[in-house]
Amino acid sequence: MTIEFTRWPDALAQRYRERGYWLGLPLTDILQRQADRDVAAISDSISTLSYRQLDDKSDRLAAALQRRGLGAGDTALVQLGNVTEFYVVFFALLKIGVVPVNALFSHQRSELNAYASQIRPALLIADTHHALFAEHTLVAAFVEQHPSLRVTALRNAEDDAHSLAAWIAEEAGDFCASPTPADEVAFFQLSGGSTGTPKLIPRTHNDYYYSIRRSVEICRFDSQTCYLCALPIAHNYPMSSPGALGVFYGGGQVILATDPSAQVCFPLIEQHVITVTALVPPALTLWLQAMKEWEGHPSLDSLTLLQVGGAKLSETLAARVPQEIGCQLQQVFGMAEGLVNYTLLDDDPQRIFTTQGTPMCPDDELWVADEHGNPLPAGETGRLMTRGPYTFQGYYLSPEHNASAFDEQGFYCSGDLISLTDDGYVQVQGRLKDQINRGGEKIAAEEIENLLLRHECVINAALVSMPDNLMGEKSCAFLVTRSGFKPVQLRRHLRELGVAEFKLPDRFVRVERLPLTPVGKVDKKLLREKLIAQEQSISQEHTAPQGE
Repeated sequence: MTIEFTRWPDALAQRYRERGYWLGLPLTDILQRQADRDVAAISDSISTLSYRQLDDKSDRLAAALQRRGLGAGDTALVQLGNVTEFYVVFFALLKIGVVPVNALFSHQRSELNAYASQIRPALLIADTHHALFAEHTLVAAFVEQHPSLRVTALRNAEDDAHSLAAWIAEEAGDFCASPTPADEVAFFQLSGGSTGTPKLIPRTHNDYYYSIRRSVEICRFDSQTCYLCALPIAHNYPMSSPGALGVFYGGGQVILATDPSAQVCFPLIEQHVITVTALVPPALTLWLQAMKEWEGHPSLDSLTLLQVGGAKLSETLAARVPQEIGCQLQQVFGMAEGLVNYTLLDDDPQRIFTTQGTPMCPDDELWVADEHGNPLPAGETGRLMTRGPYTFQGYYLSPEHNASAFDEQGFYCSGDLISLTDDGYVQVQGRLKDQINRGGEKIAAEEIENLLLRHECVINAALVSMPDNLMGEKSCAFLVTRSGFKPVQLRRHLRELGVAEFKLPDRFVRVERLPLTPVGKVDKKLLREKLIAQEQSISQEHTAPQGE
């Protein structure tokens, strides 16, 4: 039994195979290339695993899961943080053909329920350090809510019956890996989404493996690469651009950080002689601030490459990286749906500071569409349209959304507003979709609006982005309410519904009515303009000379 998904048209699939993009190899090949090496592969604050140990432990866990009746055709819901077990689990599931979705550790009940409802998982792997699974009764309630779950394994479990560590310690016996075919789904990636229901992205072995290999080539990862994974481990960016999987492919080492703060990362860079890491712009801002406070210690001299992506990086901030951190900057503009753009290591500073890179594959077809779907010339801003050997062809079980997200030729409309330079470099201008990019974490406005409307005092709600110097964007909820409106009550309401902390509105504004467009939709553009005008007014008041 295989996972149903939208496949590439036969003609494109044949082209991608003939041109060597699709090799017919499973993602487990990444680990098998290095499996007999006794050099460090991955480390967290507790343990270090060599490539041989990572392969052995994933074999043991795969065998343990097989003995419990799991195999090809099954799906899994996994929620682990930045710990070595994440990749033990990832490779173990790939080895037996179980298709996982990796939830972020910041996700709460709302998100996990949505993922479980879509994939109907047979397996749950979670961590008791997460509040959702801290107690046996909470785990039992989740399992009861999702009857497809047959097997549960918990990191830091007290009893061996459901202990991930105990299962990893079991003997592998005569285990033989049996991953899904290379042109089938290997795992699901998460979409930031702009609608109320989180969408899942089926990634095949063939397409994802190509993305990793090409990223390694462009970014020049090899056995000497020591990569600091400071962003959430399940994000597509630190997984494959080139990310941890790219490091494994090249034979280097991955160091896991609990968060991207300077206080955590700077000592790790010095201790492990880190050569490359990846950040989102808000984290970079905090690093640059910390550089002035740390007075040169710990040393960041080993860092040769700093990747920045996940949200648009300003030219001013970009130019400060080589000057103040002393390493090369690489801008990364990618998406879990596929397309990845990089500034190249040999690019001149102007390109690196002012663009978000160029598509990494010769068969990445990328163009800019106007509001009627017509191509726009270089320099004009419009919707990004793309297809290629590692860009998916449809969200999982989302036919209605896919009908609007793809055109008749299979080009995906990402919702990004971009322009292209004459030489094909991308410059990100904004978002078409109703989505807020809060420091690289995507918030679907409709999802939060629907949850706010479940509170008895809320009559109408509109969530919009507001500019923020640190996060890039924050969220503001404009609300029409009954009497007794208190922001603290609404935050508590959303938390009780299991919403992740980063999705909670940063600001609440009560209004008598929401402005509407001529066709009767909430005029969010006008609401954003109101916020910007308010911020400008406050700024002018603070900077006005005395006496005015």
